[in-house]
Amino acid sequence: MKSKKISAVFPIILILISFILAFCFYSKIPGNLVATHWGADGQANGYSSKFFGLFFMPILSAIMLVMFLILPKIDPYKKNFSEFKNYFQNFINIIFVFLFYLYCLTLLWNLNYRFNMIMFLSPAFALLFYYAGVLTAHAKRNWFVGIRTPWTMSSPKVWDKTHRLGGKLFKIVSFISLLSLPFPQFALFFIIVPVLIITFFIFVYSYLEYRKLK
Repeated sequence: MKSKKISAVFPIILILISFILAFCFYSKIPGNLVATHWGADGQANGYSSKFFGLFFMPILSAIMLVMFLILPKIDPYKKNFSEFKNYFQNFINIIFVFLFYLYCLTLLWNLNYRFNMIMFLSPAFALLFYYAGVLTAHAKRNWFVGIRTPWTMSSPKVWDKTHRLGGKLFKIVSFISLLSLPFPQFALFFIIVPVLIITFFIFVYSYLEYRKLK
């Protein structure tokens, strides 16, 4: 019989490796400040203390993992999670791979390796958006995962129609984000703007679908 619980093994391994890296490289990174923010040109433009810069991401990842494990258990629709548990599990793993990848890029930058941060993140965002589309298309009604508008939460039919469309749109966004690779100066435009557009569109779509039922 397959377990209905979310496995935390893989995320925990990545979190532990992140903490180990933080301790190992703390003394090797020069200075007391580390780059923690990058502009649209892919170059660092914001700095934090070394402790914050090296330990914030591992600590944040640990907090996020706890939330991912607890929220399904306290959801009023928690039984629905079992219907898309495998997709949710895969999404959690991808989230932590993304965070670990971002953390490694941050370490490399602060070890004086120079590259365009946005360009290196574009493929990672594409993967994240694509699987967000997969998860969205299979998510059943709940309060924590998916497109939660007043109208999707009020009608199973509106939930299903909105999520089928939303799943397709997120996959399209993932491919659009890859278009930033040949045009680094427009990277953030290709990544952020499409997400904002489909978020607004899906919100309106769910309302219109709900109106049809009424």
